[in-house]
Amino acid sequence: MMDRELRAALGRLEIWSRIVLGRPLRPYQAEPAAAILRSIASGRGDAITVMMSRQAGKNELSAHLESFLLANHQHRPVTLVKAAPTFKPQTITSLLRLTAALENPLTAGRWRGERGYMIRLGQARIFFFSAEPGARVVGATASLLLEIDEAQDVSAAKHDKDFAPMAAAANATRVYWGTAWDETTLLQRQIEANLAAERRDGIRRHFAYPWWVVAEHNPAYGRYVEGERARLGADHPLFKTQYELVPIAGAAGFFSPAQRALLAGSHPRRTAAADGVYVAGLDVAGGAEEDPTRLSSGAGRDADATVLLVARLEQGGMAGVAGAPLLLIEGAYAWRGASLHTQYATLLGLLRDTWRVRRVVVDATGLGRGLADFLTAALAPGVVVPFVFSAASKSNLGYDLLAAVSAGRVRWYADEDGEAREFWRQVAEARYETSPGGLLRWGVPAWRGHDDYLSALGLLVAAAREVPPAPAAAIVPAVDRDEEYSRSPGGFA
Repeated sequence: MMDRELRAALGRLEIWSRIVLGRPLRPYQAEPAAAILRSIASGRGDAITVMMSRQAGKNELSAHLESFLLANHQHRPVTLVKAAPTFKPQTITSLLRLTAALENPLTAGRWRGERGYMIRLGQARIFFFSAEPGARVVGATASLLLEIDEAQDVSAAKHDKDFAPMAAAANATRVYWGTAWDETTLLQRQIEANLAAERRDGIRRHFAYPWWVVAEHNPAYGRYVEGERARLGADHPLFKTQYELVPIAGAAGFFSPAQRALLAGSHPRRTAAADGVYVAGLDVAGGAEEDPTRLSSGAGRDADATVLLVARLEQGGMAGVAGAPLLLIEGAYAWRGASLHTQYATLLGLLRDTWRVRRVVVDATGLGRGLADFLTAALAPGVVVPFVFSAASKSNLGYDLLAAVSAGRVRWYADEDGEAREFWRQVAEARYETSPGGLLRWGVPAWRGHDDYLSALGLLVAAAREVPPAPAAAIVPAVDRDEEYSRSPGGFA
């Protein structure tokens, strides 16, 4: 590289990225980078927020900036600090991304790692820290730049106590990277402060690039996100926060009006299986003495119920996604105050004889464990899938349920009866809250009743996922279904 090109590369990040790193920045990356570098050069010490839709190049831009600053300041004892919500994998991933950027024609072989969490180029250093609540990080100083990665997942208290003071001595520029989550996060707090400051002095400090902005420069990315929108639904919390960068409000309605409309089917309720494959979801009353997944504490309006939902799978029900079945809910049962023995005998008859289910996902939390074990022993191998509720498992169940409903894959029967009235009441009452790290707490607030039908609905969606799709082309000989079933010790496998 000629001296003139070298001076140009060290003078402008865009040239550094294009010539030295071989990865030109897109316009939506170059714009916030310029603001960050202006703040550093002027010593203004701005706090800058940068939101980009998921996988749009936010972390790549961060590594470009870090390598550029280390190369430019290698003859001075300057320091940068970067924090992420966890050390493994997020902090380590950031460290590895920077080392890859430093393996360029100008700095390869000249940088070195120190103590597992520092990188040095000449006299310039960058420290990588975990922002987990228990991480011990006091003592470092950021003289040029303090970065908080995935700031929506970093505790505001941890930031204020341990990280913000690192920028104080040199009035270092701070950058908060991330995507949206809810209104209580550290990132959202800083965004609101930045927008207020912009109104006062006109200096732009907040930069947000939702997916359609990225798609203008990367059409393949746009096609991918459109596929995610079709799969998850436009109202899905992950789609709204990760791609549209819209924060979600606390205790928001779990189902939107559009999702409720999609849940309403036109098929009748049945009393027994027709032709087809059937699956079920079973939420057990008293499944947990103290359920950590409830939105709030307090006694509900009525006794908790054991709820069984049964659905027929109709292949090809989800437009644009091969193999994803439509779940037509045809059976619904609820028991309150019945003993486990009584529930077991009734459930066994329904699952094995009445509906001949191919798969049932059973709430195996607390008291539900025994019922799940009884059913596992009585039914054919692989029919029963136990499910233990926890904060994390119910969060995942909720995300999957929202995706299935948004895609129009779940339909409640058209008949009006007591079970239907209670189901639609719970649908209307359901709320969700979010927490750092992406956990979704959902259901009916305890003081408004129970969410047993909704839990069973989530387990039903999980059961459909557990059933392998039928072969695309298969010749099935005609048989007497009752005769075939009677030969099986526990029903269809």
